Amino acid sequence: MWIDTHCHLDAPDFAADRDEVVAAARRVGVAQIVVPAVSEATFADAMTMRERYGCFPAFGLHPIYTAVHQDAHLLTLQHYLQQHQPVAVGEIGLDFYLPSLDSNRQVEIFEAQLKLARDFDLPVLLHLRRAQDPVLKYLRKWRVKGGIAHAFNGSVQQADVFISLGFKLGFGGAMTYAGSQRIRKLARDLPLEALVMETDAPDIPPAWLDRQRNQPAELVKMAEVLAELRGISLAELAVATSANARAVLPGLLSV
Repeated sequence: MWIDTHCHLDAPDFAADRDEVVAAARRVGVAQIVVPAVSEATFADAMTMRERYGCFPAFGLHPIYTAVHQDAHLLTLQHYLQQHQPVAVGEIGLDFYLPSLDSNRQVEIFEAQLKLARDFDLPVLLHLRRAQDPVLKYLRKWRVKGGIAHAFNGSVQQADVFISLGFKLGFGGAMTYAGSQRIRKLARDLPLEALVMETDAPDIPPAWLDRQRNQPAELVKMAEVLAELRGISLAELAVATSANARAVLPGLLSV
């Protein structure tokens, strides 16, 4: 059994064939899918993914939509965390890759959500593009119940700090590219007990999709790449990464 710990199944990219996308994932053994909301407007969509497909929602305000987020949305987030039993607060974090984003406002929203995660004793799903160290700074300030560093591509030293703070590290499409030597080395050398699988579908497509839409059924082929990098069997990897996902997202244990 496989767990896709980060899949935007609610995205408009899947509107035309979402039923088949989920069916295809089930056929290859992706039994559980975590769907992180990215804005107040998508909280209800994440809930629909649970009602229709048995997915596991998370609710958060994504940093790349900072210009859209309002203070009132934090109150809506609090309501959803209190009433709808998400597996995590997410997708939240910082993005210092896009120069158009207001970094101060990002930090303000991120800290507010870390406080909520702590208040509700929930793990977090982290976005940390070009922001590994700043994210770690605020995780040290607001100690939360661990979570997942999504699309991890930092250093070994940064990985060690995330792990020490109770986080697992998400790997997916980026490690399938032969040119991604640093990410492939991380995937190969980091402790197996620290790794979880994710697709970030419809984004971060693997090498064989040639920049086409990603989907959760691709998780198993991504896992084949990781198993080969580590020199272990696919079955061993499935057991380990699924156990890791359940350990860091206890809400998955309800199934």
